[in-house]
Amino acid sequence: MIELKQVCKSYGHKRAVKNVDLKLPQGEIIGLFGENGAGKTTLMKAILGFIRYEGTITLDGAPITTKNIARISFATSEHSFFPDLTARGHAEFYREHFPRFSEKRFYGLIEFFDLPMGKPLRGFSTGQKNQFEVILALSQGADYILMDEPFAGNDVFNREDFYKVLLGILEPHETVLLSTHLIEEVSGFIGRAILIREGSIVGDVTMEELEEQGTDLMTYIKNTYHYRPDRVSKALQDMTGEEG
Repeated sequence: MIELKQVCKSYGHKRAVKNVDLKLPQGEIIGLFGENGAGKTTLMKAILGFIRYEGTITLDGAPITTKNIARISFATSEHSFFPDLTARGHAEFYREHFPRFSEKRFYGLIEFFDLPMGKPLRGFSTGQKNQFEVILALSQGADYILMDEPFAGNDVFNREDFYKVLLGILEPHETVLLSTHLIEEVSGFIGRAILIREGSIVGDVTMEELEEQGTDLMTYIKNTYHYRPDRVSKALQDMTGEEG
């Protein structure tokens, strides 16, 4: 289990993450939702140790260090691969450095996305680069797979097919933490939703709990964020002087 206790992160005078307590057990698919700047990426980078923070983050009770960091992988649209290496070259690198690297999953996903094996990554389209980064994260052999807006540049059909493939290949011990704005698309795919706003966790619910309450994820999010459905008509009225 990854456990966060009283995790805080500030950038100058701005508090990006505020006193976050969170438990991420193995075997869950979790959606992390929030507005732009809510703290989603900062929270993931803190888990990975990419940034300094206050509080504690542990993996099965131990600090996250070079000894256990291989149990966590990360897919982001920032492209953290080697641009001059081919897909085949990345497979060789991962095979050397990650003992649990799954070649079967890697080559299966390469075929699924129809990506070229012998072309340097710098020649891939943006969508292909994002697909490849997801492939690396899923093939590393990690128990915890963190994904930060991994579907940028991919069309809706690719995304829909990928959700189905992901559900089919994940092992019972693997956890996915998925940060995305595509709430309605992933609502049938995740088992739990975590809501973050202005750096604080404001909601944490399972899809089973929502079903028991007779509501859906989008309604839960709107209620939690106190969304005002009349804000568009009011703004238009203010700008045009016309009644909505």
